[in-house]
Amino acid sequence: MVAFLIRWLVTTAAVYCATRCITGISYDSTGALLGASLLLGIINAMIRPVLMILSIPFIVVTLGFFIFVINALLLEFVSKVIPSFHVAGFWDAFWGAIIISIVSWLLSAFFRGSDGRIYSINHHASIKQAKGRTLN
Repeated sequence: MVAFLIRWLVTTAAVYCATRCITGISYDSTGALLGASLLLGIINAMIRPVLMILSIPFIVVTLGFFIFVINALLLEFVSKVIPSFHVAGFWDAFWGAIIISIVSWLLSAFFRGSDGRIYSINHHASIKQAKGRTLN
């Protein structure tokens, strides 16, 4: 449950950053921001993998750039489902999806352990440091 809440918090922060950087993405209330980030997280977990598999030829031909198109379309879909969350057009969704991806990746780095699992921030203190010689 804690891992889910951390992922939701990270996604919410990333969507918030996108709304501050891109003028075409906005929300009317904090509830809309929370709902949009929750729906985006659920869609990314359930629907995005299917879309990625179906679009493998496009991803290969475009050297991976089609993944940004998929992310933009999912962000636009969220704006259609959540009435208080607004995305003006495809290009705003495209740049917003890039910002959300970067911010999510950066913030997730603070919560991932060396085994790839998500932990609360206090887990990193218990990671054993490698002992070795240092150069002075």
